[in-house]
Amino acid sequence: MAQDLSPIETAKFMAARHAAGIVESGMRVGLGTGSTAAWMVRCLAERVKTEGLRMTGVPTSRRTADLAADLGIPLASLDEVKWLDLTIDGADEFDAELNLIKGGGAALLQEKIVATASDRMIVIADAGKEVAQLGAFPLPVEVIPFGWQTTRRLIEEMLVGMDVLGHDCRLRLVGDRPLLTDESNYVIDLHLNRIGKARHLAMLLNQIPGVVENGLFIDICDTVFIGHADGRVMMRDRTGATQAEDRNDLSDLSNIFANPGD
Repeated sequence: MAQDLSPIETAKFMAARHAAGIVESGMRVGLGTGSTAAWMVRCLAERVKTEGLRMTGVPTSRRTADLAADLGIPLASLDEVKWLDLTIDGADEFDAELNLIKGGGAALLQEKIVATASDRMIVIADAGKEVAQLGAFPLPVEVIPFGWQTTRRLIEEMLVGMDVLGHDCRLRLVGDRPLLTDESNYVIDLHLNRIGKARHLAMLLNQIPGVVENGLFIDICDTVFIGHADGRVMMRDRTGATQAEDRNDLSDLSNIFANPGD
């Protein structure tokens, strides 16, 4: 019910519903991963059910695929559709130039592939995800399991010469075991606190043997919809311009979904 949602969840929902509202029939849409993206999937499913929206979703993780399939969204693989009209996804951080940190849900590899195979990428987020400079959120780096400790050591050595404030690199665990991505890789989280030259860092990380991909999304996002708990949605584009969108009615929120999951 609407009154049961926290202000942050309400803000996420508002951004997600606004983004889902711009999807047009016939579109091929990349479906992101995470709590905000889950709201978007549910909003799209509601449009498919009540409006007859015709769309094909390309999920960025098994979690998203399972949720979308359960809700009745037609799905296809990226290889089947070749190219996408739009990808809608969340972010762990975004800056004024719409550079992102993603991968908190360990789906960064598929998320980046799908986003870059799209005409447009829209990020949906609450206002707390906007930062003056990337790096407060740990930067995920997906690595192959073979020799992962060597890969981590190479990353640590590279970071010494970079414009960052921290150098702590931690293997992400689930309990006492390494987390496995959908591609059965590991994730090393870089606790950098501040990233001075994100583009340079992204390039150097991907040159290290064993690194599959990193969570810096540079020049990929086109637009961010920022949701607020009072129903407002703000739009930010790459020029730095902010536009006020219409205030959304909160009264029907409880009629749509009770809990978006994660």
